[in-house]
Amino acid sequence: MAGIQLHQDTIDEVSQRVDIVDVVSEYVVLRKSGKNLRGACPFHGGSNSSAFSVDPVKQLYHCFNCGVSGNAFKFLMEIGKQSFTDVVIDLARKNSISIRTLEPGKAQEIQRQLSHQERLYEIMAQTTSFFQHALHSPQGKEALTYLIEKRQLSLETIQKFQLGYAPPGWDTLHGYLVQQKRLPVTLIEQAGLIVPRKAGNGYYDRFRDRLMIPICDTRDRVIGFGGRSLGDDQPKYLNSPETELFKKNTILYGMNHARDAIAKGDRAIVVEGYFDAIALHQAGIKQAVATMGVALSENQVRQLLRYSESKRVVLNFDADQAGLTAAEKAIAGFKDLVFNGTVQLRVLTMPDGKDADEFLKQDSKQNNADAYLELLEAAPLYLDWQIDRTLENYSLDQADQFQKASKALTQFLNLLLDKDIRTHYIHICAQKLSQGNAKLLLQLEQDLRRQLRRHRWYGHKKQSHIRYDSVIQLAEMQILQIYLHFPEHRHMVWEALREADIIFSFSNHRHLWQMILEMLDLGETSLVAEEPSSDHLIHHLQVTCAELPELAQQLHHLLWLDENTKVALLRPTMVVRAAVAKIQLAMSEKKFRYLYHLWEKTDLKTNPELGHYYQTKIMSEKAYINSLEKQVSVTFTDLLETVTWEEDGYQEL
Repeated sequence: MAGIQLHQDTIDEVSQRVDIVDVVSEYVVLRKSGKNLRGACPFHGGSNSSAFSVDPVKQLYHCFNCGVSGNAFKFLMEIGKQSFTDVVIDLARKNSISIRTLEPGKAQEIQRQLSHQERLYEIMAQTTSFFQHALHSPQGKEALTYLIEKRQLSLETIQKFQLGYAPPGWDTLHGYLVQQKRLPVTLIEQAGLIVPRKAGNGYYDRFRDRLMIPICDTRDRVIGFGGRSLGDDQPKYLNSPETELFKKNTILYGMNHARDAIAKGDRAIVVEGYFDAIALHQAGIKQAVATMGVALSENQVRQLLRYSESKRVVLNFDADQAGLTAAEKAIAGFKDLVFNGTVQLRVLTMPDGKDADEFLKQDSKQNNADAYLELLEAAPLYLDWQIDRTLENYSLDQADQFQKASKALTQFLNLLLDKDIRTHYIHICAQKLSQGNAKLLLQLEQDLRRQLRRHRWYGHKKQSHIRYDSVIQLAEMQILQIYLHFPEHRHMVWEALREADIIFSFSNHRHLWQMILEMLDLGETSLVAEEPSSDHLIHHLQVTCAELPELAQQLHHLLWLDENTKVALLRPTMVVRAAVAKIQLAMSEKKFRYLYHLWEKTDLKTNPELGHYYQTKIMSEKAYINSLEKQVSVTFTDLLETVTWEEDGYQEL
């Protein structure tokens, strides 16, 4: 707010009331380290998870890598790119501190801007108290009995989650808030509590004869309600509409109670329903939150990951079709992070189709909380769960179904970006398809690899339109030429391509490599130099291309070498190493530009953690680029300098 000079008393009071640990914890996962707390620095994108230190006694922060330091005010100014005045005013509002300025008129202006939202919070608080009182009145007897007997909730839990009851009258709440509390009807409507009548003559209560579940933000302020019908009224659950305070895609139910437990246990549990979350908390499993019935948004995913250092999340939804649909909605927000290895996502399906609430209530003689924790520990990773779900749709004893299953798994495997993870799941999928037949396992694994290569090389049609630098084209060409014309180095080339997870970029190179792989699969060639003859492979390919003039033209420079090319390839190991590094460098630079583009598009004020995530990835990619540039420094000229010329030709040193 430009032009406003805050009174020093306001600044001092805010400074005294605000704890830097609470401020920084909204943006950084902190862990206790001696008398201080440590985490990853949000300013320079470092990967060191202990470089950023927060001193709760001195109320200061400091990064030992980039050198930034300051108090809570400076932290928020830097992280949100805000002015000092805006930061103080925002902290004052959050902590219910009166704002004074050097010009009294300005203070009134600020209060007018802030009071509207504060009055909405007050209305929600008054309404929560009204519903709580109604629950314990004669009118609420049925609702209270339902909570205690059917849901088996203690009075302590009912109080902790501020559960209540909305009486059945059409205007009971309206009358209470307007007539008794003298609150403006327009604000009550804006809070989503009453609805204007179609005839235009007054309002009626949105929630009637319903068990009321307050929905709070992370600062324990009620921002909306979920109302459960006690009879046959539909919908079964009725939520508050979107309001200035309540936005479904930004809230996770129970996060105000769960965030400390998530940070301590380094794991979040996401369930489908309000009562699943409440039941888990009552059982002492306090890491549970519930969705708002919508696909998890980027904001909600960020909240979950903010409090878990190792990014561990377990989804526990119902096993029926509605639950699976809800699980898929929730998973959608995580998929990219799962496939690139950022998030460790697990899916817990309860036995006998129960939900978490039902499971905890079964057989009171057992310790169902411990049994639930055992299920939690055994929950499969999302990737394993998805493979099993995919195979459920096919009968593997039927040839056509088996083929479709294999194709579906190949499409799934193609989404895995990390080559080590992909290798692991190729083996897992082969095991599933083999159904315990050890003789088939190896063949199926090879088949999956071949399908995956074919899908990756020929499935990405856009690649043929990408303009690559001629250096990359030369690098690919040299790798293939060495494989073809230097049989003693084929195994080395194969390993180099496999370890670097390289896919040829140019269509003619991909086509040739596919031909070689198919010959390997059929046993018509091998990685061993001692074939029927040293030129066995190259001769076979030359004959094949002779029958296809167009293909021969595309591959001529690979299958027939002139003397200059032979000289350039005199040090095969060094050539392959440099060529692989050049390809990796090009891919890494492309990834770097993409990450930088994403970072530039990110609103660092509203999404500081996402911005920090991209910064970390950018710094990591930059370091990788630097290491590759050193490898690429072995240039074509360097290679030529290793050759000594003699009267009858040349030889390798």
